[in-house]
Amino acid sequence: MNRLISAAFLPALLFICANGQQKPPGRNEGNAKEAKAPMLKHEYAEVNGQRLHYVTAGKGKLIVFLHGFPEFWYEWKNQLAEFGRDYQAVAPDMRGYNLSSKPAEVEQYQVKYLVEDLRALAEKLGHKKFILVAHDWGGAVAWAFAIAHPDRLEKLVIINAPHPGVFQRELRENPAQQKASQYMLMFRSAQAEQTLSANNYATLVQAVFGEGLKTGVFTEADKQAYIEAWSQPGALTGGLNYYRASRVGPPTGDDKQAPNFAAGLKSLEVKVPTLVVWGEKDTALLTGNLEGLDKFVPNLTIKRIPDGTHWVIHEQPALINEYIRAFIKKN
Repeated sequence: MNRLISAAFLPALLFICANGQQKPPGRNEGNAKEAKAPMLKHEYAEVNGQRLHYVTAGKGKLIVFLHGFPEFWYEWKNQLAEFGRDYQAVAPDMRGYNLSSKPAEVEQYQVKYLVEDLRALAEKLGHKKFILVAHDWGGAVAWAFAIAHPDRLEKLVIINAPHPGVFQRELRENPAQQKASQYMLMFRSAQAEQTLSANNYATLVQAVFGEGLKTGVFTEADKQAYIEAWSQPGALTGGLNYYRASRVGPPTGDDKQAPNFAAGLKSLEVKVPTLVVWGEKDTALLTGNLEGLDKFVPNLTIKRIPDGTHWVIHEQPALINEYIRAFIKKN
């Protein structure tokens, strides 16, 4: 069974992981060695009927970072340190993850509720307009937020996360993307938690850290941090419920229409200046997701990273920071 899972899902599972624990292990926030780096503060906000945990650094204009599956705020620790120098940089644990609330009902993970969590959090922080940076499932929520609330955003930055209209097309028409997305069907199944948590999350550990631990992208302490976050009661189910609630994935059986994770929105046009950064070696979210994107996003900048994988934020943090900073400074 484990071999089957490994063969079928590990290539695609490179789509799934990178969370962490409550504080970056081995890194003293605000210590003498990093005197110029902003202090990371852990806070909670009661918003939209949920208790969201978030980490904040610095003061000034708000920039929010949204993580993907199965990551959490820790994905953005390098960006919090960088952008907390001249912004209020905030990275929440999205509902269902790590230290945030985990509603039991699957429907509570529909994108419309996740969008409202973000709007309410920004307002709670005292900002009606902000910059949004997001990856993977965080990117799915960010696309929907930008479509629904363009007046709330100054700039949008998306990293390896497909636009809902483009992704629906790719799932419907592109056999390569259909094959790459088969893991989504497993994630929606009742067996997903057992499969992914077996042997101390061995499948997730191998998928996320297998190469990165060898090359120094991740440390052993990072791995333990992620296992701790995955082990929070209900956290793995919370993340999987994003897939279940949206029913996103390749068409199955007689169902020839791939679901749209932003269903219910009147339009799919993004009226916000947008930067899309894409690691081209992503084996789960293929580069076909960039084709025709300008039809939905008129004010679009694309930066391709040929040697970047789905984990490009971890692999090349300095380059990611450079792209984000240049884009948000641009008039």
